[in-house]
Amino acid sequence: MDNKPFSKTAQSAEPAQHFLDYWRVIRARKLMVVGIFSLVLATTVGLTFLLPEKFESTVRIRVSKDTDVAGLYEGARNTGYDPYFVLTEFEVIKSKSVLYGVITNLNLISRWSARENIPNLSLQRAYYKLLNDMDVRQFRNTELIEVSVRSKDAMEAAEIANTIAAAYREDRLKKYKEISEQTAKTFTETLEEYEGRVRGLQEKVDTLRLELKISDYIAEGQGAMGPTLEPEAVRKLDMERLTLEGQCSQLEKFLAELESLDDAKKLESLMGANPNDVVLNELILKKNLAEQELANVDVSYTVDHPDVQRLTQVLETINQQIGDRVKSSISGLRSRAVTLRTQAEANQKMLDEAKQLDAENSAKYRPYWNAKRELENETKLRDLLRTRLRVENIEQDIPRASIVQVTDPAEPGLKPVEPNLPLHVVLGIIVGLVGGVGFAFFVEYLDTSFKAIDEVEQTLGASVIGIIPQNVGYLKDDPTAAYAEAYRVLRTNILFGRKNETMNTITVVSGGAAEGKSTTIMNLATVFAQNDNRVLLVDSDLRRPSLHRILGVSNATGLTSYLLKQKTLEEVILVSPIKGLDFLPSGKLASTSMGIINSTRMKEFFEEVRTRYDYVFFDSPPIMGVSDASVLASLVDMVVLVVQHRKYPQSMTLRAKQTVEKVGGNLLGIVLNNISINQDSYYYYYSGYYYDYYSKNYDSEGGYGGSHSGEYGYEGRRRRRRRDKKGEDASKKAEGAEVKVDGEVTPEAQGQTQGDDVAAAAATDSPEENAGGIKKY
Repeated sequence: MDNKPFSKTAQSAEPAQHFLDYWRVIRARKLMVVGIFSLVLATTVGLTFLLPEKFESTVRIRVSKDTDVAGLYEGARNTGYDPYFVLTEFEVIKSKSVLYGVITNLNLISRWSARENIPNLSLQRAYYKLLNDMDVRQFRNTELIEVSVRSKDAMEAAEIANTIAAAYREDRLKKYKEISEQTAKTFTETLEEYEGRVRGLQEKVDTLRLELKISDYIAEGQGAMGPTLEPEAVRKLDMERLTLEGQCSQLEKFLAELESLDDAKKLESLMGANPNDVVLNELILKKNLAEQELANVDVSYTVDHPDVQRLTQVLETINQQIGDRVKSSISGLRSRAVTLRTQAEANQKMLDEAKQLDAENSAKYRPYWNAKRELENETKLRDLLRTRLRVENIEQDIPRASIVQVTDPAEPGLKPVEPNLPLHVVLGIIVGLVGGVGFAFFVEYLDTSFKAIDEVEQTLGASVIGIIPQNVGYLKDDPTAAYAEAYRVLRTNILFGRKNETMNTITVVSGGAAEGKSTTIMNLATVFAQNDNRVLLVDSDLRRPSLHRILGVSNATGLTSYLLKQKTLEEVILVSPIKGLDFLPSGKLASTSMGIINSTRMKEFFEEVRTRYDYVFFDSPPIMGVSDASVLASLVDMVVLVVQHRKYPQSMTLRAKQTVEKVGGNLLGIVLNNISINQDSYYYYYSGYYYDYYSKNYDSEGGYGGSHSGEYGYEGRRRRRRRDKKGEDASKKAEGAEVKVDGEVTPEAQGQTQGDDVAAAAATDSPEENAGGIKKY
């Protein structure tokens, strides 16, 4: 199991985009955004001042909708609200039929040709120019239409606007008059046609009346057929037949019911059917009186009593009379039923004869009635046409100016409306911002370099162990600089990333040139030395060495002198002013010794220096261009890959990382260099936080305030520290007795410096210095 904490990390899913990610792009490309914004805004303002001034005049007119031509059977009708009416009138106002007349009446072709030097200005080109200078719009959802015209001459703009309104009104009136005249003409022609048809039909009706000998009574009838006698007789006979049939059927049914009843029920039925039978009513009354007297006598006398017998005889006589009366009534009803049936049959025969006569007369008079009905219809249409023609003739003389009314005539403008500087500036700001931001994102899309820590780790599959801010210096010049904490973090991550404590040789490589590997290894060696370690810094970039210039020493002898066995190790190693840091320049490389890094002597050198020093740092050339970097990566214990923020393509850096792995190098992690804290706020929590934290801490202790400038700010405190350091160096030179000769520091001086803080640890020891400020080992 690999227990190295800063080795390859697991490929995580790509994080979702956040608003701050877009904001970081804008901040990183702010100069581009500002440049494009300034260019667009300046161009807009410049063109605005170059545009000619124009005045605007507006005429407001009220437009009413024309009523449609009414039909023959209806009055004038209105089609109601039409949402497209006003929009249609916009196009009518801008039509050639209206504007051509305006151009001709105002002689605009001559005006514009002379004023604007337009040769051969045709009517069509003048129309399109006027169309471009005018605007038609509706006023707040009303019937009012505003026609605005812009021109270099304020008087001309007002004149054109008023002329357009007048021309549009005349065009509407002309079209309405043409429609009315055409309608009257159509009605006149149609009326003449109907007059002739009515005369012909009248002659035909008169001829048929004479031929058929139709009386005046019949001829004056209304409807399809006149009031002849036959239809009336048919209706009357049919009604009589129905009545007789009904009475006969009802009487026969009643007689059939009486046959099935006894005498008492028959009497009751007859009384109910004919309650006004006087004889029968009197007999029933007598019967009731006789029965009552008999009942009274029967109580006092026996049956043999004369009164009882007399009343009994009377009662029998009355019952006999009632029975005879019932029989007589039934016989009368039978006779009436027979009579009704006979009448109904006779009536049916008469009805059939009347129907036959009516059918014959209808067929005989039908031509006449058809001709008469057609004559009546044509007469009605003729009369209606006469009425409508009179109405149209009257309406032609009625004024129609109300369909287009000028409510507010156009007046000359008091100040120009073009160019509109505020509007153009606002549009320039919007277009400039959109264009600048859009171009920044386009360039960001084309930029394939590394921009974020997550992007580096996901692409390279390795952890970022250091974040170096932009514009860093060398810690040898200012050991207490704020950016020193970034290198201390890098040092801590390297120490924790080692597999074991015997690994002490380190090299810093990069994919391309000028990615900051020399500055990184110089400051990294410095912070290791400040941690009371014996450190050797080797400039192994034999083709383009740069560390000797940083330390201000000669590069005449160095690593190449040792590898070529021209010098011993003690003769080429120099002691720097930084306590615990020794330096080995690259030396001069002969053209015949290009592969000297990959020699046995170089491996022996590695084994020698790793035992003498706690840590050995090797500067290297770009690994993609020179083979020496690959050799160094295979020899050292630990390799750190420097990637400059937003510089080289990701593919190049990925190739560099793969090269280190192919030669067997132990890649600890990635150092993301040259981060702009001000532009890329994403990295503030990695590096920028140290600035604010220590600045505020210093303010709380010293009370200087939080500013980074001024006498009591960050720069002021740096200057004071430098002055204090110079004073300490002068006092230490006066106490030079504790400093050992040959570059060794006495145990007393070494014990004194080990207990100092960060500023004291950065102070130099005081050996005798050569002209370059570095003493030989």
